[in-house]
Order: sequence, then C-alpha cells, then structure tokens
Amino acid sequence: MISPRLAPLLSQFDFACGRLVDRLGGPAVDSGDGTPVSVDPMTDDEFRWEPAPDCWSVRRRSAGPGPRATFLAGRGEWGRDSAPHPHPWPPPVTTIAWRLSHLSEMLVLRADHTSGSHTLTRDDYVDTGDAATATAAFQTGAAAWRKVLLSVDDAALDTVGLCTYPHGSDPDEPFLEIVWWVNQEVLHHGAEIALLRDLYRAR
Repeated sequence: MISPRLAPLLSQFDFACGRLVDRLGGPAVDSGDGTPVSVDPMTDDEFRWEPAPDCWSVRRRSAGPGPRATFLAGRGEWGRDSAPHPHPWPPPVTTIAWRLSHLSEMLVLRADHTSGSHTLTRDDYVDTGDAATATAAFQTGAAAWRKVLLSVDDAALDTVGLCTYPHGSDPDEPFLEIVWWVNQEVLHHGAEIALLRDLYRAR
C-alpha cells in the first residue's frame, strides 16, 4: 500500500513523465486543461540542436568534448559534455539531448543507489545520439525509479541515506525529500525541453 505522504508525489511524477514523453514524441500532449495539442515527433537534428554559442550537448566520443567541457561523461560511442566541479560560469546553454541524458542518468543511478547494487556510476551510463532511443532511455529510467517508489514503506520515507546517490544530498536527506527533489528535476527540465522544442519550431 502506498503511503499517503508518497501518493501525491507519485501522482505528480507519473503526470510529469507522461507529459514529457508526449511532448517529445506526440502525437499530442495535454495542454494542462485536458485539451490535446498536436505534437510532431522530435527529429535527431532537433534533439541535438544548439540554440546558442558554446552549447553543451551529447556528442560522438570521437569528436571530443564541446566548448568549455573537459570530458564526455558516460561510456559508448556517445557522451555528454561535462567538466569537474566547479562547472564553468556562466553555465553553458544545454541541448535537449544533454537535458534528457541528465534526467535519464539521474533516474537510473538513483534507482540503483536506493534498491539496486549501489554501484552504478556516471561512467556506466550509455548515451545515445538519436531522439527515439533517448526517449526510450528516459522511459526506462522513469520506470526504474517508479519501481523503487512502489517498494518503499512509510518508515523508509523518513530514513536518512536510504538513497546513496553520490551526486546529490541523498546520503544526508530523508528519502521523502529525495522523492520531492526528483520530481522537481523532471518538472523543470521537462519545461526547459518543451521550450527548446518551441524555439526550434520557431527558429
């Protein structure tokens, strides 16, 4: 049984993820008042479109990192522009590819560091250069995190360090705070991706 404290956050997560997937692939997305708005599937060109100079993106490893990035995170043929802390300032504008990769990796790693092996790192994440595969990867990450949420009881929500994800405050926060934060990540990056789609269409 889902804790009454978790239920609204789970509902919010499901809605935010579903809306983002619809916004990426169509054929329609909920406008917010229940009215469907037509959406064209995202192309690979749009997925990697750089709307400003010196963007960070997902790039072929053979091409090397982009401006102000020092390495490509992950493994495989593609990697995500990155740099050690402190990151460049002002922060680079990031592409849809970068933002979707960030979300997907976060969901997969947080799921693993809550109820998995507790061993996955950013070096284990495999990026992709095409929109369809990246959208599917986001759905896989969302499903993994959702499975974690369905497995926790009310006491777990108050457990500090239940998630040991190494790139946030997870080891020092009650799990309920982490659930809230993950929702904020999906909501705000999802909104950024939606805006980038609008700008690409209007360019």
